[in-house]
Amino acid sequence: MPMGNQSHLTEFLLLGLTTDPKQQLWLFACFLAMYLINTVGNSVIIAAIRGDAHLHTPMYFFLSNLSLVDICFSTVIVPQMLLSMLTQRKTILFAQCLTQMYFFVAFGITDSFLLAAMAFDRYMAICNPLHYTTTMSPRHCLLLVIASWVVSHLHSLIHTVLMGRLSFCGPNIIHHFFCDVQPLLTLSCSDTSANELLAFTEGSFVIMSPFIFIIISYVYITRAVLRVPSGGGRYKVFSTCGSHLTVVALFYGTIISVYIRPSSTYSVTKNRVVTVVYTVVTPMLNPFIYSLRNKDMKQALSKLAKRTG
Repeated sequence: MPMGNQSHLTEFLLLGLTTDPKQQLWLFACFLAMYLINTVGNSVIIAAIRGDAHLHTPMYFFLSNLSLVDICFSTVIVPQMLLSMLTQRKTILFAQCLTQMYFFVAFGITDSFLLAAMAFDRYMAICNPLHYTTTMSPRHCLLLVIASWVVSHLHSLIHTVLMGRLSFCGPNIIHHFFCDVQPLLTLSCSDTSANELLAFTEGSFVIMSPFIFIIISYVYITRAVLRVPSGGGRYKVFSTCGSHLTVVALFYGTIISVYIRPSSTYSVTKNRVVTVVYTVVTPMLNPFIYSLRNKDMKQALSKLAKRTG
């Protein structure tokens, strides 16, 4: 479907996950169920934390913000995809496409910074407990969250402005289920070297710096835990980090495989599958990961159920 230059471009065509009508039916049901579980599960986590005074701590403050971002992260993509499956209308306006890309990148980067803040919280609690109260004060925690949001949105704004300056004079078909950076770059007939340089340098920095910070934090945490004399004591300390490490592995494992690599290795099919994991599956699993193995969360959820029952 040939199109004119950017000034005449009005819409893109999102092919989605599949063009098979039979597959679209069960995919619609599957994604609707995962989105509802994500929204309800993370909303319950937020309500439980807000309603239990025992959970008004830095770790759960960051967790409630992470749950909010997870809801927003999936909401940017899934409703549009479900509507497309339901109506079979696969077109998306150019401005809507850039808006979707902007919020997708912003919420994704916010997620990574919040995971880093949670790692820092665990590091201070385990390695520097005497300074924990002053370092992780409510004011400092709020500043960390605000900084996460501001940096993420500035990063996304740069991406969006550069993308908006490109010309699209060839096919307007996006082989994806939402407007991501790389699929859009492959459609442009302009010089995309500045966009790719930004994605690989500054993009790598905002994704990898929180990840490296998390790794360093857990190196120090592991060293501190190994000094604990009893095996039971070591297990108790590590168990407080297990949920966070699981989420970090799921989130960064998929993110890095998609974005931190040369564009020459880009694969449409592989990227769509991996992207589903970190945009839909991981946000849906987070409430279960943080609640099933966490005694405090279980108690808070039980209290919430009694109040609403």
